[in-house]
Amino acid sequence: MNRINARVLIAASIVALGAASANAQPPAPTPTTAVLVNLTIKPEVDRAQVMKTLPEEVRETVKLYLDGRIQQWFSRSDGRGVIFIVNASDAAGAEAIMDGLPLARSGLVNLEYTALGPLSPLRTLLSPSSGEPKQNH
Repeated sequence: MNRINARVLIAASIVALGAASANAQPPAPTPTTAVLVNLTIKPEVDRAQVMKTLPEEVRETVKLYLDGRIQQWFSRSDGRGVIFIVNASDAAGAEAIMDGLPLARSGLVNLEYTALGPLSPLRTLLSPSSGEPKQNH
């Protein structure tokens, strides 16, 4: 029970700090550091087409990983596709990478892009609250 109370207290503190700093100044824009790509096979696609294309897809995906363009990839546990974390500064950059893969070039998949960045409310932990004096080091 104490763990739950501690988690609630931490979460409430982060929210309160975020609200206080939001009143003081607008938050800095969060930079995109990676893009999450959700790849799913189109429902109408014949699985035989996918299986025929898969060896080339895997080879090209491994090459992108070894070139540092794909950071991580995961199989979806529901069996509907793959999740990639792509090293790109925006969704357009990730789209350019993914559009070059065989499954995308063949029109067999749907791709959804989500820009990722640092958790910006954590910035409030770096600046002193308005009631505390600044410390000089």
